[in-house]
Amino acid sequence: MTERYQGRAEDIAAPARRGFAITASDVADLAAETRAVYIGSGGDLAVVLSSGDEVSFAGLTGGSLLPIRARRIKSTGTTATFLVGLY
Repeated sequence: MTERYQGRAEDIAAPARRGFAITASDVADLAAETRAVYIGSGGDLAVVLSSGDEVSFAGLTGGSLLPIRARRIKSTGTTATFLVGLY
């Protein structure tokens, strides 16, 4: 397939072009900083944002998209599953 937008600058508002399965860890950063996290099965999410701030999101719904710049998804405090990092 021809890439229609090749050579154009990607800004933060552009849709994600890549994704990866997330394995939560209290010590290891993600393979890439995310633009968003897809929540496959609902629950809570404990994250370290790109700024280094640690925050928790409670009661997330399965099938939702959380538009955050995360560098780590912590295993402690995360009950949501089937997570996908989009960037």
